[in-house]
Amino acid sequence: MAKEIEVQASLQGPMQFSVSSATGHTITLDVPASEGGEDSAPTPMELLLMSLAGCTGMDVISILRKQRQEVTKYEVTVHGTRADTHPRVYVEVTVKHVVTGHHLDPQAVSRAIELSSSKYCSVSQTVARTANITTSFEVLEA
Repeated sequence: MAKEIEVQASLQGPMQFSVSSATGHTITLDVPASEGGEDSAPTPMELLLMSLAGCTGMDVISILRKQRQEVTKYEVTVHGTRADTHPRVYVEVTVKHVVTGHHLDPQAVSRAIELSSSKYCSVSQTVARTANITTSFEVLEA
């Protein structure tokens, strides 16, 4: 059975929306003044990249913890390039993982990232329908 998700967006300002999920979580979205907004919150397209960073990050840290990798710090940086014409979808996306810890196995990190991007991260799979996604990682000793 397919999982259904519902959200509701309510106009709060010129282009600002308060978006709420059925689970009770709320986030504000806006656009820059040049697009009629007030630049008070992330844009929907920024939120998409933020969602990608969070989704893959949650997958990777979960996998690394199951592998008993001792991670002390973990950062994911996502950069997107959009098409010049509407609907201005992402066409290129880079995802960089920087994992810091004690005696981390680079192969375990690589495998966790690969599993996230190819199997678990639904945001990654959604973005990959329009964008070429390139991933990289760096392992640092704490």
